[in-house]
Amino acid sequence: MHAYQTQQNHWTRVMVIKQGEIFWIDLAEPKGSEPGYRHPYIVIQNNLFNASRINTVVVCSLTGNLNRAKAPGNVLLNKGEANLPQKNVVNISQIFTVNKSDLVEKLGQVSEKRMTEILDGIKLLTEPREV
Repeated sequence: MHAYQTQQNHWTRVMVIKQGEIFWIDLAEPKGSEPGYRHPYIVIQNNLFNASRINTVVVCSLTGNLNRAKAPGNVLLNKGEANLPQKNVVNISQIFTVNKSDLVEKLGQVSEKRMTEILDGIKLLTEPREV
């Protein structure tokens, strides 16, 4: 979805991004365990920041490696959910900041319930814990 805003009598197209939306993003060649190439990512940044003038957005990587669903905090998404072509796993340990312009193509949006599961997984990752 796009919105339009004026700036000194000029119309510019502005992408409206929402938390929970899944986009295809093209990244460079992967290094180590980093994802690379064209993969789906879910927007985890909240809508207050998404609507701001900040040119970046925080996303979380999705993987087709279904074994990753066994890892604590990761969330399995079913085929068709948010228009995904196959089952994917939200890998909560793969969080990135990307330019909004990197969001190439929107696939769809997860439910509020599913987004809560993902944010709970991220909370599990970021809460202080003893070894």
